[in-house]
Amino acid sequence: MSFRWVYAQPEQEERVPALEQALGVPENVARLLAIRGIENYDDAKTFFRPTIDLLHDPFLMKDMDLGAERLALAIRKSEKVLVYGDYDVDGTTATACLYTFLKEFGVDADYYIPHRFKEGYGINPEGIQYAREIKADLIVSVDCGITAIQEAKEIKEAGIDLIICDHHTVGDTIPEAHAVLDPKRPDCNYPFDGLSGAGVGFKLIQGTLKKLGLQDSVAFKFLDLVAISIASDIVPIIDENRILMKAGLQMLQSTPRVGIKALMEIIKMPVTEITTSKIVFSIGPRINAAGRMGDATAAVKLMISESEAEAKALAYELEGINIKRRDKDSKTMDEALAQIDEELDVDEISSLVLYKPDWHLGVIGIVASRLVDMFHRPAIMLSNVDGKIKGSGRSIKGFNIYNAMKQCEDILEQFGGHEFAAGLTLEEKNLAEFRRRINQIAYQGLSGNKFEPELMIDLKLDFKEVDMRFWKLLAQFKPYGPSNLRPVFVTEKVEAVGVPTVVGNGHLKMKVKQGDSGVFDVIGFNMHEYLPEVRNGNKFDIAYVLEENFWNGRRTLQIRLKDIHLS
Repeated sequence: MSFRWVYAQPEQEERVPALEQALGVPENVARLLAIRGIENYDDAKTFFRPTIDLLHDPFLMKDMDLGAERLALAIRKSEKVLVYGDYDVDGTTATACLYTFLKEFGVDADYYIPHRFKEGYGINPEGIQYAREIKADLIVSVDCGITAIQEAKEIKEAGIDLIICDHHTVGDTIPEAHAVLDPKRPDCNYPFDGLSGAGVGFKLIQGTLKKLGLQDSVAFKFLDLVAISIASDIVPIIDENRILMKAGLQMLQSTPRVGIKALMEIIKMPVTEITTSKIVFSIGPRINAAGRMGDATAAVKLMISESEAEAKALAYELEGINIKRRDKDSKTMDEALAQIDEELDVDEISSLVLYKPDWHLGVIGIVASRLVDMFHRPAIMLSNVDGKIKGSGRSIKGFNIYNAMKQCEDILEQFGGHEFAAGLTLEEKNLAEFRRRINQIAYQGLSGNKFEPELMIDLKLDFKEVDMRFWKLLAQFKPYGPSNLRPVFVTEKVEAVGVPTVVGNGHLKMKVKQGDSGVFDVIGFNMHEYLPEVRNGNKFDIAYVLEENFWNGRRTLQIRLKDIHLS
């Protein structure tokens, strides 16, 4: 697939020479910083040296004083505390953090994760009943609860206190709880609203430690789990998240907890090689698999495990669940593509709304994301659960899928989400009308869109600019993630050196140079279709990221292709 290249620009061009002079760095590095919103020397210092002492005071968050004081009281009085989480990676890591923290203080703690299909997301009647049965004095919700208006009232009527730790968008009403911690609250002046659910839970732990008269650095033992939540929940890796992510990665690379270490051993990932992307594509999916298939309890058990034998058994269990998830994922993708091929004319539609009653609800969101990548238009996958059609949609830049569903709310039983992802429930009799409306809304909203995927380019780069100093400076841009993606470069008029080949499962491998520059090794995963174009002796432009390649003990610089345009 070829992309339309879109070049990033700093908000203020004059920042580039100012940063170049203030920092003593090459112009291309100064431009990369300016694109990321770095304005001056102090910003750059914080960006390059995100040290743990720069974390914000937890008591800057609305209700933190109330929440931390109440949890500290529960610890002092050895009350029964229920940690109520969510079934995704963020929710399970947050649950593991709070539960382990409480158990270390001898608290009679328990945890509850709702079943994805039987109960659904968030605080629900079954969970409240469980809290009653165990005679809980306090519920601490993590990664959920901000929309639990009625449930919070029921908890209060049951004589149980509730602390909500969430990071999702706040509705028109704040739940009636003892404390509601959410940096997205309109009345919250916390300096950073991009924390993950586990990040908010981490701040509560910090605040509670201070209320107990202890150093909040005791909370740093949970930074590995917080880092996994940040990477997996696709929150922006800037500001406080960048600090937490870097410190968490260092912990994962040196002293991972027993459960995470067991998981990495099964997938043969050396702890020293763990990165944000390896969490996203290897560790996160395995933790997430349990919740996607229904019950996330095994994921929490893995992360709170203290026994190597138990951790190993749980890691194998999660790996087995993940294999089943991948099989369903692959089968669903094949069926979705077949349905598109047989029933739809992609050139005549602006959205994809696909339905098959037996599709697994836990994987349709993943497949919708892949369809968006493949066809570059909104995609909604629908299944049938207990007689109701339920689905998951994903979208592209410029089309707010939540707003699109809101325009259909008269025929929907339930919907929710945000600009790029949303879920819904509707009756089967309304399916045809829903499909028609969504396509019409997409047609109007994406008028003039050629459905050509875009590739954001940071800057043009000549190969002669790529030296070890540039690479060492570039390495300090890590950890990468949303709002600080790995820089993508374009180098023009390059030519192949020697004979390009195809290796593995359709991967393009070659060496290239630009004029009289040095020669660079290049790998283009699943890009075998470009082989004729790069073999004919013509010059071409490449979009790529730079990375290190480890092979036989040698460390070399390598180009990983993103796209090729003929010059």
